Amino acid sequence: MGAVWLISIVNLMMVLLVRSLESGLQNGFYSSSCPKAEAVVRSTVESHFSKDPTIAAGLLRLQFHDCFVQGCDGSVLISGSFAERSALPNLGLRGFEVIDDAKAQLEALCPGVVSCADILALAARDAVDLSDGPSWTVPTGRRDGRVSSSSQTSSLPSPLESIAAQRQKFAAKGLNDHDLVTLVGAHTIGQTDCLFFRYRLYNFTTTGSADPTINQTFLSQLQALCPQNGDGSKRVALDIDSQTKFDVSYFKNVRDGKGVLESDQRLWGDDPTRSIVENYAGHIKGLLGLRFDFEFPKAMIKMSSVEVKTGLEGEIRKICSKIN
Repeated sequence: MGAVWLISIVNLMMVLLVRSLESGLQNGFYSSSCPKAEAVVRSTVESHFSKDPTIAAGLLRLQFHDCFVQGCDGSVLISGSFAERSALPNLGLRGFEVIDDAKAQLEALCPGVVSCADILALAARDAVDLSDGPSWTVPTGRRDGRVSSSSQTSSLPSPLESIAAQRQKFAAKGLNDHDLVTLVGAHTIGQTDCLFFRYRLYNFTTTGSADPTINQTFLSQLQALCPQNGDGSKRVALDIDSQTKFDVSYFKNVRDGKGVLESDQRLWGDDPTRSIVENYAGHIKGLLGLRFDFEFPKAMIKMSSVEVKTGLEGEIRKICSKIN
């Protein structure tokens, strides 16, 4: 059984390697041109994480929002009144200073070599690892996009959308139901504003009552955290049980009616996504956590290869917030 399991892991990793090579990415892309690139990103993330562990979720979300708009090209990092970064769905994004910090160090070490898009992909991986999650080899070689438009952010999944709408947006990026549930599992770390879910607590679908899918004990807990006329910007953990630890408690919460965002809880109401949540939530302590640890890197490698720019496409920005 052990040998079969090992062979299946090797085969899957080979498939992922082939896919990344087809996209123009490769492992160790900077091994000759900037050998310390990954170490610099890692040490930078570690430095910021030591001061604020919640920055990990910010970096992870930053990459999601980058990849879903024009692919993983660092376009979300560009500042400007009409850039992606200024669009409503991106106003709560965090972690820009971490990417800028790493970029400044790398420009001093290897000028014009390491792309902002790759720094973001590496930082997202390191953020998960530092949160007691899995680590993985990030295929690199992305180049930075030269276009960033707030009008194109409609491709981002919304917490208010149905599973059908989310499924369509993930499919448009070549991602299936399994990828959707696995990647949304990133909500095991991080927070959201009361503003984005308070409607579920008091006047769901204008009925004057709460969303019936919310566990009643959990409902009282959320109402205490987010009073009906309270501060909508108050932050609440997406995974109440372990908001800074990358584990499977998020899936257990969804199973038990304790998903904070409506889009999270809806995973339980859709048969295909429900079965995946069940597999991750499970009942065998430890074993299923390892399974999520195995599946999440695969999904991240797949997502971070979406519509990448390589070769002579795009550019290598000198400053991540500005086009050269």
